[in-house]
Amino acid sequence: MRPIRVLIAMLGLDQHEVGGLAVARLLRDAGMEVVYAGRFNLPAGIVKVSLEESVDVIGLSCHSWEYLYYVDELLQLLHEQGLDTPVVVGGSVVTPADARNLLDRGVGAAFGPTAVPAEIIAKMIQLAGGRT
Repeated sequence: MRPIRVLIAMLGLDQHEVGGLAVARLLRDAGMEVVYAGRFNLPAGIVKVSLEESVDVIGLSCHSWEYLYYVDELLQLLHEQGLDTPVVVGGSVVTPADARNLLDRGVGAAFGPTAVPAEIIAKMIQLAGGRT
């Protein structure tokens, strides 16, 4: 069985990639394959990469508020492609209220600045169907 494949990306003009790189290393060290799309992505591009790379989870590193405006489009495009790939949002600007709102909108998980690495890893495994 292949390892869990996670796409890590930043949306829009969010150029703060230190958090995304840190999470990419964390997941890699936990045995997952990480596809790093980097900065300046739009929802259509993220969906394209997720299809091409057959990822199990999409992780959005968010350090500006653009994700609040792009997440619905991303979820809609995934649905239109027949993909049920879970989306995880995490970053320094994710407030508890934003996290609740994102979960209500269909995001698989949302992590704020105080997230514990073990929590992130466990949630990725859960969202990928429990395999490691």
